[in-house]
Amino acid sequence: MGANLSNLDNATEGSKSCHELVLVFHSTHKWKAHLEASKATNKLLVIDFTATWCKPCKHMEPAIREFAEKYTEVEFIRIDVDELMGVAQEFQVEAMPTFLLIKQGKVVDKVVGAEKEKLQKLIEKHRT
Repeated sequence: MGANLSNLDNATEGSKSCHELVLVFHSTHKWKAHLEASKATNKLLVIDFTATWCKPCKHMEPAIREFAEKYTEVEFIRIDVDELMGVAQEFQVEAMPTFLLIKQGKVVDKVVGAEKEKLQKLIEKHRT
């Protein structure tokens, strides 16, 4: 039974949501492995630090889906701050939503709050 549970866990880790456009992590270990692997690429990561109870976060979900459809060369990631508190603390996330733009393992920009236009401008600035 333990093997079956770990297989199910592996199937959901790093799984995509929002119509297969946004990666969702449920484990700090798998997130860190993904972040480490991304350092070898020049791909922009946009991390959406969110919470299920956060109304502005819900308000931004359609925008994130829209951006993920438009900017296919960018990787969009959702991390629930209540589920992965350590990751949120590591990146000093203090308000939701917080969007971190990361390239080669380094934070290149940050948006705090439901600021769709600002986030889009920063994605366009850093995507290449």
